[in-house]
Amino acid sequence: MHLKRPALLAALVAAATTVIGLVAVLPSAAQQPKDRDTGARELGSPDYGVCRGPDERCYHDWGNFDPAKGYRVLLFTRTAGPRHANLGPALAAGLNPPLTAANVVQNGVVALGQQNGFAVDWTEDVAQLASPNQLFRYNAVIFYSTSRDTLDDAAQTSLRQYIRGGGGFVGVHNAFGTEYNWPWYEGLLGGANYYDHGPAQSGTVRTVDRRDVSTAGLPSTWSFKDEWYNLVPAPSRVRVLLTVDEHSLAQGVTGSMGHPGHGAEHPVAWCQYYDGGRAWLTTLGHDALDFSDGSAFPGAVQFQQLLVGGVRSAMGAAPFCR
Repeated sequence: MHLKRPALLAALVAAATTVIGLVAVLPSAAQQPKDRDTGARELGSPDYGVCRGPDERCYHDWGNFDPAKGYRVLLFTRTAGPRHANLGPALAAGLNPPLTAANVVQNGVVALGQQNGFAVDWTEDVAQLASPNQLFRYNAVIFYSTSRDTLDDAAQTSLRQYIRGGGGFVGVHNAFGTEYNWPWYEGLLGGANYYDHGPAQSGTVRTVDRRDVSTAGLPSTWSFKDEWYNLVPAPSRVRVLLTVDEHSLAQGVTGSMGHPGHGAEHPVAWCQYYDGGRAWLTTLGHDALDFSDGSAFPGAVQFQQLLVGGVRSAMGAAPFCR
């Protein structure tokens, strides 16, 4: 059946309009991003029902700590799951049990305290965290590569009351693999939790905030070897201090459970006020050589400087989260 001339023209115009419309909605090559950020997205920003973030008005200065008495921290390294090799053998009960040379983290933190003007007690005995009054003897509590459900009910309550009373918390490495099913603790970590990691490998750390005490003396970029934790959820409403350049990870960042990494913004250290207290956090700290002189392990000196600054600021001996 042949169309009359007016009908044929109308059909051709309609067809042309349709083609133009299709072309208009297709992105051109120039519009395509050249380096698409393939990191994980929408990892959550949960509301923990407390005042949190870099705003110092979230801090409770209720007079529980007297700087005139000096500064003391409690290092807690109890594991109820996988144990990092740099922790060495499990410790005996009580406060300040004997250490062996294999207890690298405990010996390392004690030495850093001696060199930087704060005392360190250490324990893996949950009874040492059983009451807020026990914890209020310390200007900060350090969880270093603790794992799984390492606290009982009394210790959970005690830690929460201690933080609410203005206490300081430092979470290092597998502190992010601890107390998975306790939302308040997840919030203390910055609204973050360990999900998986790729191969332990060297990468480039970026110092993205050099105003903080913990990062002020660090170079803008520095080399370090770690497991580069992937997080779900990812930290939110915090001040990010360090990131890792995922392009520098030659063996990739995809984790053992499929996490694709965080893309352009892969945080590895941050800080926040939380529920009345101070919390300074880093996912770094996997290797025993983190506490070496750095001659055989690039970045060890920078890591130690970072950790000391984080501890000093969390315990109130230096400005916090600036």
